[in-house]
Amino acid sequence: MLEHQNKPLMPSKTTWNKIEKTLERSVSIAFDTCHKIYVNEDEEQHEKMKGYGYDPLIRIETIGVKEALETLKIWYEHSCGLKFISAVRTVDGNPNDGFTDLIPQM
Repeated sequence: MLEHQNKPLMPSKTTWNKIEKTLERSVSIAFDTCHKIYVNEDEEQHEKMKGYGYDPLIRIETIGVKEALETLKIWYEHSCGLKFISAVRTVDGNPNDGFTDLIPQM
């Protein structure tokens, strides 16, 4: 058996480009160190993640968009099987309406 057959497929370049565009207008990235990865699109969501105890929780302004993207790729590659990356923004009404799948859960 070939070694590379056991590695999970990484998302396409197009998907990562879409995520990069989202990072350009976002506040921070967060990871639960298992499978939940978030791009926080506003300050309120950043503060919620802080309150939930997400660590790492990294402000994009401190590392830049390119480094944030590379960090997301590393987190995604090393996360558990149910992994996903979602953007989250504050909305009026149902908070679930603020979530956007960037890479849906597998």
